[in-house]
Amino acid sequence: MASFNAAGAAPANPNPNKSLEVNPAPGDSVSSLSFSPKANHLIATSWDNQVRCWEVQPGGQCQAKASISHDQPVLCSAWKDDGTTVFSGGCDKMVKMWPLLSGGQATTFSGHEASVKELAWIPQMSLLVSGSWDKTLRYWDIRQPNPAHVQQLPERCYALSLSYPLMAVGTADRNVVIFNLQNPQAEFKRIVSPLKFQTRCIAAFPDQQGFLVGSIEGRVGVHHVDDSNQSKNFTFKCHREGTDIYSVNSLNFHPVHHTFATAGSDGGFNFWDKDSKQRLKAFSKCPSPVTCSTFNQDGSIFAYAVCYDWSKGAEKHNPSTAKTNIFLHSVQESDVKGKPRTGKK
Repeated sequence: MASFNAAGAAPANPNPNKSLEVNPAPGDSVSSLSFSPKANHLIATSWDNQVRCWEVQPGGQCQAKASISHDQPVLCSAWKDDGTTVFSGGCDKMVKMWPLLSGGQATTFSGHEASVKELAWIPQMSLLVSGSWDKTLRYWDIRQPNPAHVQQLPERCYALSLSYPLMAVGTADRNVVIFNLQNPQAEFKRIVSPLKFQTRCIAAFPDQQGFLVGSIEGRVGVHHVDDSNQSKNFTFKCHREGTDIYSVNSLNFHPVHHTFATAGSDGGFNFWDKDSKQRLKAFSKCPSPVTCSTFNQDGSIFAYAVCYDWSKGAEKHNPSTAKTNIFLHSVQESDVKGKPRTGKK
């Protein structure tokens, strides 16, 4: 695993976890972060209408590579599995396909009637799926301008995650709609969220057996799809401080150890083991919310964005004082490797 804190961190590093800052910072809050599945190329989408790419060097230094624009704030991003192409979507209702490595021009796919909130590439089907606030999923054959299939949802898409053939979609009515992508034109299962408050993020289990769901009320639910495993379901509190409760904004499974990270509006991020039901590592809190996060392809780097959380509403946003930062944290194996449950053999 990469370790670049010591080499790249200056003595005056203000980050409480000595994470390295990515420069130049976006001009407004970061809505999504995604690493290439093939290299340490990091994509950030942001509320200043931009999609930016950096290459992370072995020492932790970042080189800005390129950027493209949308007409309105960008909310989501995804990579093609070969690492050549980036997809982005946002408030302009468009999906853009950017052939980053070839330096080609972006292609635009239109059809959604409201903001595009989520994107995921499905390599087994060679399709892109987009989830929107227009209450639809659209599946795109990227060789064609029109969607291959439009799937109605019960409400607006707020979160989406897949581990083929399972895809979990969190909607505005607190449902989690499960699709078996071997038959994408039909719902596989619809589950009322195990949490009492609005879903903010979802992460499908790497073993396709279930999903994590995070809420605005500082809880994470661990839910299995198979009815025979319902006894294994549980919820736990996180991103709370005394009586103060903060939203869980991001959930990411570690690509090697399959433990996971939560990031929240309390400015903190934590690593957890769902199998032993314990927190593996708590990190120091940043002064602003952590709005999104991601691991790189081998799990050696954890990227996270610290900035204004736009879910609080535009009226509370002060552009003159708002700061946006993207940080890279070198992941230690001891912090993400699963451990036996405390108190049990």
